[in-house]
Amino acid sequence: MNTFLSPFDGKFVSRREILRALGASAAFTAFPSLRAVNAEKDSLPVQFYKSLTEEQRAKILLPLDHPKRGFVSNWWYICPEQRLHTFYTKDQQDLVRQIFESFHHQDYREKMNWQVQKDLMGNIKNTPSVGFFGTPEDKDFEFIYTGHHVTRRCHAATDRGLGFGGRPIFYGNFAKAFNETKDHEGNPFWYQGLLFNEFVQTLDGKQRAKILVGAEPRPENPAKVIEKRKTDLPGLCGADLSKDQQAKLLETMRKMLVCFRPDDVAATMKTIEDKKLVERVFVSCYDGKFDIGEDKVWDTWQIESPEFVWYFRGYPHIHGYFHLPV
Repeated sequence: MNTFLSPFDGKFVSRREILRALGASAAFTAFPSLRAVNAEKDSLPVQFYKSLTEEQRAKILLPLDHPKRGFVSNWWYICPEQRLHTFYTKDQQDLVRQIFESFHHQDYREKMNWQVQKDLMGNIKNTPSVGFFGTPEDKDFEFIYTGHHVTRRCHAATDRGLGFGGRPIFYGNFAKAFNETKDHEGNPFWYQGLLFNEFVQTLDGKQRAKILVGAEPRPENPAKVIEKRKTDLPGLCGADLSKDQQAKLLETMRKMLVCFRPDDVAATMKTIEDKKLVERVFVSCYDGKFDIGEDKVWDTWQIESPEFVWYFRGYPHIHGYFHLPV
């Protein structure tokens, strides 16, 4: 570990602590050697990779074609025996925290950290697990972060978001109770439900009748919840929306993704627009027990096409699955 002796209290401190305490400009003035290090800065995931011992790498580096690479669930661990609180040094844990925060818009980082801590449910054994698919020499090198109500991924060679790695992510939470009320008090993801319902308000009566599907939504079996259907897509087709409504749907999707880092949102929306997916998606929502409070403020909905799955379930609490190859 690279450390320096602090002139203030005689303790050894890391480069990261110096940068955090002084700010980059002041730190570079005080320690010119840091400037050269920063000039060749690796991405945060690569920094984490380089910090691993051979023993750690043997446990958490998985092949590019590992079957878990396309897996997603509401609660799982990519390397279940290697948890953040037991398998890594404090500096490594700090790097993972920085990576996780970097996945999100700065205005939502506190909420995302809160979600992970809340969903530990007071048990340290629920601490998340991370891993890599491939190595820095691989073109498709990927970092993955998993746990209760959380799966995030990224291309590990860059800190620039490329669209969630083109593989499924998961987000969710129960804020105050397992069975949430219709207002989902305190849930950091309910803003997406409210935005979706604003879009529904732009639909006419016939469109609203078509968007409401009598059958149950997708099952949450990991293989089924992200399965891309080619036919029998439920709900209202985007081709049956007016141009204004299509534009509203695009803007709604953009706003719903705002909790994630802007680069990932931009890459995702560019794919949606370039492929003209808004004309091929089917939008559906679900009543019965999936409409908490039976108030027609839809808690459960799907936006999907043969290439794309976005599933949001608000009953009994929020689970969100997103899968779009970019």
